[in-house]
Amino acid sequence: MPRRFIPHLILTPLLLATLLAGCSDKPPAAPAMGPLPVTVLDMQPQRVSSQIEVMGQTEGARQTEVRPRVTGLITHRLYQEGEIVKAGQPLFQIDRAPFEIALAEARARAEQTAREVARLHRLLAANAISQKDYDDATSNNALAQAALRQAELNLSWTTVTAPVSGTSSRAERSEGSLVSSDTVLTTLYQTQPMWVRFSLGDSDLAKFAGGRVSAQAVSGVHLLLANGEPYAHPGKLNFIAAQIDTTLGTQSLRAEFANPQQQLLPGQFVRVRLQTGQRDGVFLVPQTAVIQSEHGALVMLASPDHKVTPRPVQTGEWQGKDWVILGGLQAGDKVIVDQLMKLRPGAPVAPHAPGEPPAGPAASKDGAAPASKG
Repeated sequence: MPRRFIPHLILTPLLLATLLAGCSDKPPAAPAMGPLPVTVLDMQPQRVSSQIEVMGQTEGARQTEVRPRVTGLITHRLYQEGEIVKAGQPLFQIDRAPFEIALAEARARAEQTAREVARLHRLLAANAISQKDYDDATSNNALAQAALRQAELNLSWTTVTAPVSGTSSRAERSEGSLVSSDTVLTTLYQTQPMWVRFSLGDSDLAKFAGGRVSAQAVSGVHLLLANGEPYAHPGKLNFIAAQIDTTLGTQSLRAEFANPQQQLLPGQFVRVRLQTGQRDGVFLVPQTAVIQSEHGALVMLASPDHKVTPRPVQTGEWQGKDWVILGGLQAGDKVIVDQLMKLRPGAPVAPHAPGEPPAGPAASKDGAAPASKG
């Protein structure tokens, strides 16, 4: 009788653990989670500069529209668009021919009236004409001389020159265009120095005495460029509006900044930082550690027993990458600056200072590690 082979069931350790778990009435226990390591900053009151930051826009200290003074056809553009031009530099040429003809006619008329005055002067001396005839001839000569001067000016104005030095913009009219005195040909911007226009709203104005800005209340004016870098040259206020805009509720201001390297261009958006004095007894907290909730701003503290404690705070302005905290914190508070998405009020944490290792998983209040269980 042939012998049957009965296969043996080989239980691997993984399979055995699975079967044992299936026979148990209770699910396997999850591994115990220790306190979450967090970085904390020890809060100490500081003195910081009180400041206000608002958006502003640059403009040339002098913005001049270039217009022709005579009517005619443009024949040439004599400058490179966007280049810096000097006062008196030719920018456009208007067709000279009609004005040369007008000048020749005016010169001929002036010469004729001058000869007439000379002829009548001799006759007047001989009492051959009346004084009125001579006076009329003299007046006609004066008018002819004035017309000659005007014709000379008109011819000279066919060359349109830069009225001031500055950076040129693009040409608004090209060759062949008929232009007149109400036509803007281009615009020149004086970019040294540069001006920055900005306005302060109600909330910022409330920080000044009387709700208005005064030159004495601003100790410094600085710029932050679009990339966040500070502008090297400090500025000064050169205009403060004497009234509040009733529509917007804002006060307009303007500051002046040196621009020797032409780093600032007209039309740029920049941030203006006004220094308005000093604040004592405030705290600096990284912007990333301040949580904006529906009830206002708050920070997460590590309590003395290493538990997460939310604390509402009153924020002021930004100071670099920090919030200025005006209220809600006390000296010695430990503000948590990382792991914020994982924090829950009352949850245990293992706080440590920046650059230091975390405290023990179950560190006591005085920092001593608990005795291990045998």
